[in-house]
Amino acid sequence: MKHIHLSQRRVIRITGEDARSFLQGLISNDIGHADGTRGLYAALLTPQGKYLFDFFIVADGEALLMDVLGTDADALIKKLTMFKLRSKVTLEDAGPEYDVHVLFGDGAKAALTDGKQTRTDDGVILYADPRLPVAGVRAIAPKGSDVAALGGDTATDAEYQRHRITLGLPEAPLDLEKEKSILLESGFDELSGVDWQKGCYMGQELTARTKYRGLIKKRLVPVAIDGAAVPGTDIVADGKVVGDLRSVHGDIGMAMLRLAAIDAGARLNAGDATLTPQVPAWMQLPESGGAEA
Repeated sequence: MKHIHLSQRRVIRITGEDARSFLQGLISNDIGHADGTRGLYAALLTPQGKYLFDFFIVADGEALLMDVLGTDADALIKKLTMFKLRSKVTLEDAGPEYDVHVLFGDGAKAALTDGKQTRTDDGVILYADPRLPVAGVRAIAPKGSDVAALGGDTATDAEYQRHRITLGLPEAPLDLEKEKSILLESGFDELSGVDWQKGCYMGQELTARTKYRGLIKKRLVPVAIDGAAVPGTDIVADGKVVGDLRSVHGDIGMAMLRLAAIDAGARLNAGDATLTPQVPAWMQLPESGGAEA
């Protein structure tokens, strides 16, 4: 097992008697999943159904703790405050109080009691990553907590990035583009980031239409990289642009690719680098992309 402090993450505390109903009408997942035994993964969308923020939420007694990209925290609090109106909800930046950690690899789940959300004696909240069992365990830890005491070695950022890219887990800001990305292109359906039974939320109409009409023509997928590659580079197959490169870490990366390009098995180039899609087992692609590359 390895553990890493994700210094780029920040925690927002949400309290008040209307906190759950307030979030329920805004986010892509059912806030009921954050029931003290597990966490949830969700997104906040534009009214047009485009990505704005993604985050994890866990219950901490009556409060809810939201683990979000640090550079997004202030903007997310501001955006949520716009919708508060008369709701009895308080949004606080709890970054000075907490750190976010991830435990991953063999033995990570042993940190949990019966596989459920667990609080250690020094107040560390541990919960299974809700996206994939193999993703590991996430932790919201009070500043100064000894997360290393849970066992394992300290991971480097490169080791963590290889872990999450190999699994095909998107991460802002490179993989997810504000006001552009669509949840179903980015794996939120299979990664338990959308609840189809919860009812309306902001951006729900486009998200549902995209799913039920089969409108997805692109997917964010891991790729093996042969050669030097730079994020943002167009990906070309047979002289046509079929996508773009997002995260890059050594010989692996994340790329948004047209389904037809994945189906065709054509040679993919990003600048001087050659890319080979590595579609993870969890990803549900249609039998045929059905669109021109």
